[in-house]
Amino acid sequence: MGSGGAEGRGESRRSRGQEIAADLEAWILNQRCVAGARLGLRTELIERYGASPAVMNEALRILRERGLVEVKPGPNGGVFVTNPPPQVRLGGIDVWHQGLVVNPEQLFEARRHLDNVFATVALARATPDDVRDMQWALEEMRAAQHDAHALLDAMMRLHLAIARASRIEVLVGMYQTIVVLLSSTMTKASFVPGQEDRRRHNLEVHAGLVAAIRDRDPLSLEKLLAEHEHDMERLV
Repeated sequence: MGSGGAEGRGESRRSRGQEIAADLEAWILNQRCVAGARLGLRTELIERYGASPAVMNEALRILRERGLVEVKPGPNGGVFVTNPPPQVRLGGIDVWHQGLVVNPEQLFEARRHLDNVFATVALARATPDDVRDMQWALEEMRAAQHDAHALLDAMMRLHLAIARASRIEVLVGMYQTIVVLLSSTMTKASFVPGQEDRRRHNLEVHAGLVAAIRDRDPLSLEKLLAEHEHDMERLV
């Protein structure tokens, strides 16, 4: 378990309690802790982080409010994991979400079905400007091959560009809501070690989708959408 550093994301503005909460949350995610896992006694955590009791109380309050831990008194007590953030795997990237009222798997499933509808309709309706927007998002995906969070953001922008090209405005509005929910509740995203080939294939699939829409190629699009279906894997 780390020492509660700011992790280079401008988190120096956080209080010490918030830093410790973020570090403990990262530990829970990285270690794939299950419900019931014991993080230690409160006094042990105070010593580990060199924090005051008041600061540790703040950190544990934050984690309790997120539904991540509970504190049990007594000789067999301590700080325990209650509900780790649900995890989904997308094309060789592990993604965790916190604070959703529905499981993110359900949102990804809804998004995936909408992706199929939008791509099929965009094949007939996409304008050159729509294709240009897709290609820009695709270039952002290529540029983000070493940043999991940025890669997912670019991927969602690409699918949103395809959605807009369909001109099905009511469904596009619903889709935008799903994208905002997934983006705003993403707790952590990291590349799965040894999955470089899978990530490259995922990029090729997205590039193929754009090309099929550009070329009005329904057979290629059908095949690529089938491959895209296999890119999501529920883990916990």
